[in-house]
Amino acid sequence: MKDFITVGQIINTHGLKGELKVYPLTDDINRFKELKSVYVEGILKNITGCKLQSKKVILKIEGIDSIEKALEYKGKYLEVSREDAVKLEEGRYFIVDIVGCRVIDEEGVFYGKISEVIHTHHNDVYWIKGDNELLIPAIEDVVLKVDVEKQEIIIKPVETWM
Repeated sequence: MKDFITVGQIINTHGLKGELKVYPLTDDINRFKELKSVYVEGILKNITGCKLQSKKVILKIEGIDSIEKALEYKGKYLEVSREDAVKLEEGRYFIVDIVGCRVIDEEGVFYGKISEVIHTHHNDVYWIKGDNELLIPAIEDVVLKVDVEKQEIIIKPVETWM
């Protein structure tokens, strides 16, 4: 498992004093209010201010005091150490832990590995790439077991739910 969890991507600057506009990559945008620091390209940066704006976050990071300096960070990702990540409820997983998992059915048929998790209105969908591509709904009727330690997800045989 990875040591860092990505929580956002810097998508633009905000204002002239070095604030950063962040697209949150977390279920709860309010978690940014509690962050004291983040890693950008492996370097720990202290957060000195946070504002929530619709579906975006405006962060002020120590040492970024001009629009020119802020532009250097555009496109970069914000990460937190796994120890500082939010604690998940039972049965919930970080996307970073799901991507790359092998997908097999309960009869042992291998379908491929999860390449992406797609968010939809009702449930997530796992995009599996193997010999063929397959989209499977991440629901209890299809996904039987998730074992992120073994990097394995067991599903019902495709023909039983398609």
